[in-house]
This record gives sequence, C-alpha cells and structure tokens, in this order.
Amino acid sequence: MNLQKDLLEFIGNYLQENNETVSMAESVTAGFLQFSFSQIKNASNFFKGGMTAYTIEEKVKFLHVDKEEAVQCDCVSQNIAETMALNVAELFDTDWGIAVTGYATPVEESGYQLFAYFSFSYKDKIIFSKKLDINPRKESINAQLCYSEFILECLKIEMDKQQLLKQEQN
Repeated sequence: MNLQKDLLEFIGNYLQENNETVSMAESVTAGFLQFSFSQIKNASNFFKGGMTAYTIEEKVKFLHVDKEEAVQCDCVSQNIAETMALNVAELFDTDWGIAVTGYATPVEESGYQLFAYFSFSYKDKIIFSKKLDINPRKESINAQLCYSEFILECLKIEMDKQQLLKQEQN
C-alpha cells in the first residue's frame, strides 16, 4: 500500500466511524482533492461534493467571498481560503469544509512564486489554516499534486486531533 492510499483510507475510515461529512472548494488544485475523495471506498457515505471555483467571479458568486478583498489580493489569501472553507461546508451542509486557493504557475501577481493558502472548517469554525510555499520551478500539475497531498496529510493530523478531543470528552 502506498502513502496516498493509506492516507485516503484513514480519512475515509475517520469520517465513517464518526458519521461526519466533507465538502471542498478548490481553485488552484482544480479538482484534485475532489478526485482523491472519490477514490475512497464508500465515498458517497461522507463526501457530499465540492466545486472548483477558478475565477474571482465564481468565488464571489458561489462562495460569498468579498469582491473588494478578492480583487485586492487576486483571490489568494488566508482569509479567502477560510471564507471558502466555511461557505462550502454551509453550502453542502457538511461537518468539514476544505478550501484551497493559490498559484500553480509563477505569475506577476504572485511575485513569480508558487504558494497556496488552505483552510479546514469543522462544525462551522476554522480549525486550521496554512500557507504552503513550493519551488517555483515545479510544473503546474506537480504543484497541484503537491498541494493536494500536503492538504490531505494536514487533514489527517487535524482528524487525529479531533479524535483525541472526543476521547478526552468521554
């Protein structure tokens, strides 16, 4: 079994054992996270869906991102990722919301750097946000895969923390 398969299996088991659901809003990863979740056994038991909102207009329209803020930062910031995570969870009525926005190719707006902001909401609260910087020489598909795998690894850690909190409460 490879790392990716183990990681997805853990996430699927956690969600099913805790009777929790997940949805995601993607930009820079262009659906890689949704694809990953679709590969988990019995995904329809916990993965309610997601969206790829690639442009500012779609993020404003569907994820209720503030247009002025979005224009100011090219829709790439920690606050934008957090707004996306909270609103996708609300939109799909899920326990977990995962969101990511960033750059997969070096462009002027990013200072020719590659980075992404991602956030997790859990039960209507942001529980984790991070900026991930990667090598600007990566090809865009490799950047997208790198972001996706890192996000899944961080999600596992956050699920481990939630599991410990639940055990302490019992």
